[in-house]
Amino acid sequence: MPRASFNGVVLAESDDTVVMEGNHYFPPESIARQFFLPSEHKTICPWKGEASYYHVEANGELNTNAAWFYPDPTPAAARIKGRIAFWNGVIVES
Repeated sequence: MPRASFNGVVLAESDDTVVMEGNHYFPPESIARQFFLPSEHKTICPWKGEASYYHVEANGELNTNAAWFYPDPTPAAARIKGRIAFWNGVIVES
């Protein structure tokens, strides 16, 4: 089962991830919300649309903009709408 962890804490775990461009996109109900903080950071993907980000804080360590999601993706990326993916030191094992 795919699992995302950071600094010894499991951030998300689900057997219902969508893999796109090598990233596991976890369903929102699978994340441990207490470790996520809002971020104002946004990026644009030409074919997926605008991504929003979360900071992740676990065991006293803050990882800025370590998780992203597409709240309103383009039709081509509709299957990842609202799902969360990780990078920047978050370990995703499948």
